[in-house]
Amino acid sequence: MTGNPVKTKRTFREWLTHLGKRIYLEKERYILILPGIVWYIIFAYIPIFGLSLAFRKYMAKLGMFGSPWIGLKNFQRVFADPAFFTSIITTLRINAGRLIFVFPFPILFALLINEVRLGRSKKVLQSIYTFPNFLSWVIVASIMINVLGQRGLVNGILSGAFGIKPIAFLGKPEYFRPVVFATDVWKTAGWSAIIYMASISGIDVEQYEAAEIDGASRLQRIWYITLPGIKTTILVLFILAVGNLMSGGFDQIFNLSNSATLKVAETLDMYIYRITFKGSVDFGFSSAVALFRSVINMLLLIVADRVSKAVGGSGLLG
Repeated sequence: MTGNPVKTKRTFREWLTHLGKRIYLEKERYILILPGIVWYIIFAYIPIFGLSLAFRKYMAKLGMFGSPWIGLKNFQRVFADPAFFTSIITTLRINAGRLIFVFPFPILFALLINEVRLGRSKKVLQSIYTFPNFLSWVIVASIMINVLGQRGLVNGILSGAFGIKPIAFLGKPEYFRPVVFATDVWKTAGWSAIIYMASISGIDVEQYEAAEIDGASRLQRIWYITLPGIKTTILVLFILAVGNLMSGGFDQIFNLSNSATLKVAETLDMYIYRITFKGSVDFGFSSAVALFRSVINMLLLIVADRVSKAVGGSGLLG
């Protein structure tokens, strides 16, 4: 009985020594991933402790951990608020539209760029379509105001050339979601296509050569070689997109919305922002909403993973 603890302690010490040797021998790799690890620890893992506010009545003078526990009362208040369910419906509508209208564009863009034969033209096009990703949503919203505003470029052309009265593209609820989808495609499609282009580059060139010898057209080569070759990548990114169905893209919605479109723009993220920073500050209530959103996103991720495996994909969770 007395020998087991000593043996366990020695085993752990040997394991720790072995780990230290491995880290030293491959120190360049560990140094390379160190900034990412530090970022995740600071911004992803440490904030997890803040979720305890969902079960507390927050009091500033007592601090986060000194505030009293109130159990599930914050969740009862959340589920009693009609605006909460409205924000869920709004979020699902916008993100379902993103899956339908935005998600396919990077795939199509990668396929089109891959078919460009001139290497210089391919690089120029890729640079042009990737550049918008580096613009903040504040700048994109300003561009949209200059293009789609009452006195913007589009209304100037419509009124000057066709005599059509100015249309409030940014001030009518029925135009809000199309503007969200269009700006999302313009800003992110080029950058997201890089992942698919990297996947396409891994397809064996001999398959294309053999298909071309057999008389296959470009469309046939895309359908029977390229798309099956990037199927795994498409499924993985689709699973991740489904896992974010309850996250509404706060930066984009916040900068493109206004008082006239608030009815169709208050996603769950906007709802959390409103209840946290407008009116009486209640971090416990907003933490309960955020926790609920995270749990639903996790469940959606698991469901999408299982569906992916059912249709022949590899999935994420093994």
